[in-house]
Amino acid sequence: MHAGVVVSLVCASIAVAAPLLLAALGEIVVERSGVINVGIEGMMLVGAFAAFAAAHAAGSALAGAVAGCASGALLAALFALMAVRYRADQVVTGTALNILALGLTGVVTPSLSSLQHTPSFHPYSLRVPGGQPVTADALSILALILVPVIGIFLSKTRTGLRLRSAGEYPNAAADAGANVPRLATGAILFGGGMAGLAGACLSIAYTVGVAQGLTNGRGFIALAVVIVGRWSPAGALLASLLFGAASALQAWGQAIDLRLPYQFLLALPYLVTIAALVFRASRNLSPASLGVPYEAE
Repeated sequence: MHAGVVVSLVCASIAVAAPLLLAALGEIVVERSGVINVGIEGMMLVGAFAAFAAAHAAGSALAGAVAGCASGALLAALFALMAVRYRADQVVTGTALNILALGLTGVVTPSLSSLQHTPSFHPYSLRVPGGQPVTADALSILALILVPVIGIFLSKTRTGLRLRSAGEYPNAAADAGANVPRLATGAILFGGGMAGLAGACLSIAYTVGVAQGLTNGRGFIALAVVIVGRWSPAGALLASLLFGAASALQAWGQAIDLRLPYQFLLALPYLVTIAALVFRASRNLSPASLGVPYEAE
């Protein structure tokens, strides 16, 4: 394979992986606190639409990213109220938020999809010594930077260690002085903000525009990334790049008229997701209290 084609595939893989990685990093923090948020899809969708609208109104892609992050956190606040404050079923609550987000964005799709000249994050050219330049936009670069930052936060800081203990043994963490509901709420808000930022990555970086169902299941793939990556930021990076490469190969295969059924190429990223889950999820390394509502003893 020609070097230029390889570089193009790498760039496409990074672009596709970025929103998955952003959402997965936020969900890792959430699940480490003992909460599972299946509402990522809805938060990404709301973030994408809010980012596109704000970027157009303010004439700034940065303003769009901030709006996307804030809208995702706002929807996450509703999730936290139900799941933490009232101890509602976390899966049912997240599913309800996905339906709510799909309905809300469906209402505004016709008016937003007609907007033109919306600012976006343009890709930067990163020079690799002895090779061709690799292009990546600002949000993709931010996602890569956040991998070690969140890893250090979870493993080296006092708050991160308390958050992890809350996800494993919440009552023991409370006995040691941790405020378990506050930790969970903070983690949920952070995860929602990251999901909203992932949505912004879709609407003003990866593509420029919005459409009904823009996320196309990426929120659920981000959940799979967390599992395949074993609740580790570094693992999430590798899993995101795997799924990104599968999607890039899908587009590349169609572009060069690869002699395979196009239905197979369209299904390739999801087949890779299922295969990776089967291969990597044989051992359960999730937090011990994941999905269990906290009740003080």
